[in-house]
Order: sequence, then structure tokens, then C-alpha cells
Amino acid sequence: MLTTYHGSCHCGAVTFEADLDLTQHSYRCNCSICRRTRFWPAIAKPKHFRLLTGESELTQYLFNTKKNHHYFCKRCGVRCFGVGNDTPIGKMYGVNLGCLTDVSDEVLENTPIVYVDGLHDNWQNAPTFYRHL
Repeated sequence: MLTTYHGSCHCGAVTFEADLDLTQHSYRCNCSICRRTRFWPAIAKPKHFRLLTGESELTQYLFNTKKNHHYFCKRCGVRCFGVGNDTPIGKMYGVNLGCLTDVSDEVLENTPIVYVDGLHDNWQNAPTFYRHL
């Protein structure tokens, strides 16, 4: 069931809301950027993500295939969300669960996690080691 959650970067310049079902899978990935930023996304379709403030405070980082867009707050450096443009479900938003301001620790504790081996482009399988993610 979709619930509307609110979120922000650390300094509050970027705010958003997203309709998420946190009984569904979230993701942890070992690729170079997710591992370094400890990004923990849940998936929202475009109609379920709304950037409320701070569009001008975002900076975009593209690498490799440039299909995924990584957004960071220019002020505090927090990665609130990213946009996947070439995924099995089409365009989607990866909403960083660590940026949600109105989700309980209990809900986060119970959100299922799928571990993916993005480092080796083996997206259908977990990496050999993943507990550190």
C-alpha cells in the first residue's frame, strides 16, 4: 500500500514527497557510487515523486552509461534521490530512505532489502559479500 512520505537533504534546501510502499523491496548495491554514498533507495514511479523545493540547489552527476542521473544538494552534498531512465520498469525514482523525515525506525527496520551486484553488472544477483552495504 502506498504511503506518502516527506524527505529532505540535511540542510533542508531540497524537499520532496514520495508515495512509497515500504512493505516492498528496497535496494542496497555494491556499485562504485552506491557503496561510497551508502545509498538505500526505494522505488517510486514518476507520478509518485514530487520535488517540492530546491530544484536550483541540485547538482547532477553522470558517469559510465549516463543513463542514471544522480542528484545531490549543492549545499550539504546529500543524495536525496536518483533517476533511473533505463530500467525494467522504465523511468523510476530511487528515493533515499535515509532522507525521509517522517518514517519511523520500526518501518525502516521492517523494509525488505534486496542486495544487488551492480559492481559486476550482475543486477539479478546478490554480491558474494553484502552485510556491509
